[in-house]
Amino acid sequence: MTNDTMRFLFLLAFTGQFISGFGSAAFAQQPTEFSVMTWNLEWFFDNQTADNPSELGREKSAPSRGQWDWRRDRVAAAIAKAQPTVVALQEIESQNVMYFLTRAIDRNHGLKYDDYVIKGEDFYTEQDVAFLATTTTGVQSISRGVVTPSMKSRGHASVSKHLFAVVEIPVNGKIELLVMANCHLRAMAEKGELRAKQARTLSLWLERLVAGVKASQENPEQPVHVLVTGDFNTEELAGRISSDSDLAVLMSRGTNDPSDDLVDLHDHIPAAERTTHLLPGRQFDRILVSRDLVVDTPGVVDLCLRDVSVRSDLNFGGGQDTQDEHWNNYWGIADDQRDISDHNPVLARFQIQ
Repeated sequence: MTNDTMRFLFLLAFTGQFISGFGSAAFAQQPTEFSVMTWNLEWFFDNQTADNPSELGREKSAPSRGQWDWRRDRVAAAIAKAQPTVVALQEIESQNVMYFLTRAIDRNHGLKYDDYVIKGEDFYTEQDVAFLATTTTGVQSISRGVVTPSMKSRGHASVSKHLFAVVEIPVNGKIELLVMANCHLRAMAEKGELRAKQARTLSLWLERLVAGVKASQENPEQPVHVLVTGDFNTEELAGRISSDSDLAVLMSRGTNDPSDDLVDLHDHIPAAERTTHLLPGRQFDRILVSRDLVVDTPGVVDLCLRDVSVRSDLNFGGGQDTQDEHWNNYWGIADDQRDISDHNPVLARFQIQ
């Protein structure tokens, strides 16, 4: 049995939903940087409501073709300005809107991205998550997990909006692997206990996925990094994370071994620049990574954090919208002043050196 077949069977058993793209990358040039951006696009729904069975989905759709075109093109321009290698998006409607977004990025800015979506289980809002990746990025696979009744009986909760990706990164003539999770956890401050259960679910899936990826590699020393990102809706602030909180569970990866704990990249952002939401001081949108992506190994060419920032400049039309106008009169704001979302994107850049 080949390694690819082993990986497929393992991940199929793990998720129940799996799409493979082995051998799709063309590494004609060795990159010097790898970057990841996470962004909750806040009801990124087109104006076509015939495919929205929920009343809420229809209500939150763009009110006209012209206004949908404006929003799609603004998001395309923001992504083109940052040019991340991989984009993790939340609150998108479907693969259809991702297709038209990637076409707009190509048409308007000459940049080519592939879109990756597996339909989730939030049937009330119809919101989903997605990955975009530059067409030269080696996306090995994408997958979703399934919460079984047995898992629920052991303290795990459903994560209706999530997606995993395994990505190849060429480093100094070799391939390093990055296991990525994009998730949108339950909103509202009082739902912290539920988010902690969702974090336990994600941690279990990550543990199995990372183990499967490592087991399938011919070289056991090949690095396998971990990155978890998205809209966590956590009330926890960088540097002040409670040990039993939702974010602490996600960072510990559900184990008692501190060596596999994840690092909150918000710690590397100046304290005054950490807000990611229209609500003052909130840091809902985060990027967590394995420690090997933060610590540079002396004398070794490897992948290491360069910088991380909250890119409100990509989101704001002028000054930041007020809460009242953004949430109660969004389409009444002038096009050149309207913010794209009530969330700001977070961009992390890793250098190969």
